[in-house]
Amino acid sequence: MQAPSVGGVMLPRGNGQSVRLSRGASLTDFAEKINANPASLVAVMMNLGEMVTATQSVSDDTLRLLADEMNYVLEIVSPEEEDRELLESFDIEFGEDEGGEEALVSRPPVVTVMGHVDHGKTRLLDAIRKTNVVAGEAGGITQHIGAYQVSSEVNGEDRRITFIDTPGHEAFTAMRARGAKSTDIAILVVAANDGVMPQTIEALNHAKAAEVPIVVAVNKIDVEGADPTKVRGQLTEFGLVAEEYGGDTMFVDISAKQGLNIEALLEAVVLTADASLDLRANPEQDAQGIAIESHLDRGRGAVSTVLVQRGTLRIGDTMVVGDAYGRVRAMLDDNGNNVEEAGPSTPVLVLGLTNVPGAGDNFLVVDEDRTARQIAEKRAARERNANFARKGVRFSLENLDEALKAGLVQELNLIIKGDASGSVEALESSLLQLDVGEEVDIRVLHRGVGAVTESDIDLATGSDAIVIGFNVRAAGRAQQMAEREGVDVRYYSVIYQAIEEIEAALKGMLKPEYEEVELGTAEIREIFRSSKLGNIAGVLVRSGEVKRNTKARLLRDGKVIAENLNISGLRRFKDDVTEIREGFEGGINLGNFNDIKIDDVIATYEMREKPRG
Repeated sequence: MQAPSVGGVMLPRGNGQSVRLSRGASLTDFAEKINANPASLVAVMMNLGEMVTATQSVSDDTLRLLADEMNYVLEIVSPEEEDRELLESFDIEFGEDEGGEEALVSRPPVVTVMGHVDHGKTRLLDAIRKTNVVAGEAGGITQHIGAYQVSSEVNGEDRRITFIDTPGHEAFTAMRARGAKSTDIAILVVAANDGVMPQTIEALNHAKAAEVPIVVAVNKIDVEGADPTKVRGQLTEFGLVAEEYGGDTMFVDISAKQGLNIEALLEAVVLTADASLDLRANPEQDAQGIAIESHLDRGRGAVSTVLVQRGTLRIGDTMVVGDAYGRVRAMLDDNGNNVEEAGPSTPVLVLGLTNVPGAGDNFLVVDEDRTARQIAEKRAARERNANFARKGVRFSLENLDEALKAGLVQELNLIIKGDASGSVEALESSLLQLDVGEEVDIRVLHRGVGAVTESDIDLATGSDAIVIGFNVRAAGRAQQMAEREGVDVRYYSVIYQAIEEIEAALKGMLKPEYEEVELGTAEIREIFRSSKLGNIAGVLVRSGEVKRNTKARLLRDGKVIAENLNISGLRRFKDDVTEIREGFEGGINLGNFNDIKIDDVIATYEMREKPRG
């Protein structure tokens, strides 16, 4: 069989040779691997009916098409392998303790709490660390993740335990996978009144796949109908046999609400760690570990909660976290206190990074700022190329069903922005697991932390994606740009709602619904305090008009601080008015809500019924 010939130039044939390329590689990258002219590969693609430039990032399918034509076997390098090769080029070994046995010292166990929704995982963590996370969370579920360290006295010795707090719903399987990769022990929470539920089994299988020991916390023993013995019997079917039945799994009956037997649970964790695991690390080497959670802070910039797995992280160290890098300016522990250094199994909040890394990104300390920047830039370029290689057709959730039936689209492109990387990753993994048949694929083109920006709308316009804002809104002119370009931007504050709505759209079940229509935005310029009315916002109306008795939300740096507020009072000078138009100043009273600051934005809206399609 002859080699392909373009313009009389014979191109090299592969004869089944393997070519290794990264995601989003270009024809130039391919040409370098086989010693060919990139222009000739462009011509080959034209013959195959694909218009591609030499330097454009192309999809895996396009690269495979070209490889088949040239008789090469294409091997797409996984991101993990690519990253390992990148670090090796800088002579860095990730994931290994340096030195011999004598360099290793014992470290605290790292624990993840798993279980069925509503079985009390967050309340258990509350009871352990004596704080209340539940109260401020939309829908009463854990929307963000973090890490906390507690101490417990076992056999007269003070022992520390680190808890990773992951989102509470079992749909976030990928998030749990990330949690378990950094986890030594899993606590499986089962409610004594409900027993084993489908998501309990899912969490259990997940912990088994991660090959981590399991301690079972039988919660809600103080509720009517509680039957801890039944739970032990049910879990025996899944290979978890209690010690009292001759097995090796420790079961502890607790009440997170009453604070019963919490110390016994912590003791069970320590004893399980001592019996099953060799938890040691070298505290003297350069620090390495994993990012648990990251977000943008108005006063401090990009902050990231990291879990040190080996080595000791110190203020002044130069670190790389995913595609972010920087010198550690400050470190805070889980109580907000400044710390100078953090050893193995210690979670700390790190300040000083250039941008927000992703949840689950590995971090490592390097000798020079230049090395950190090079590693971060190469990682960012790799991710950018992979994103550019993805493409699709534009539509909204409402017309998705029609587009599917007409055969106009085979994939749903999404851009996800949220207020914290843990939530964004949880939402992404949940959406990617939706079972919607073979007619359509779900593809996340981009995910990030912060408000929806004009560049997000640009990407959505070019790739026909739907933008999802989770606890964030469109910033600046992004909203007008989205309306002008016809980009569908959806806002959610509870993850399940986003999952249900997109699943409903994919299955053609989206019913007529109420649509939120923005009426106007007002920027707070002054705050006046009234003994009778509370805080009154002195505002300048930036767009549209603000009307009395309409709904409002408060935005601070593009993030939603408060939802479902009421414009209960409007004044122009000394007069009560029903509306204030764009460009005019006035006073706004938000009823009982008083947590307002200068530069906050009050966005008003009303709900209008919108027929589908």
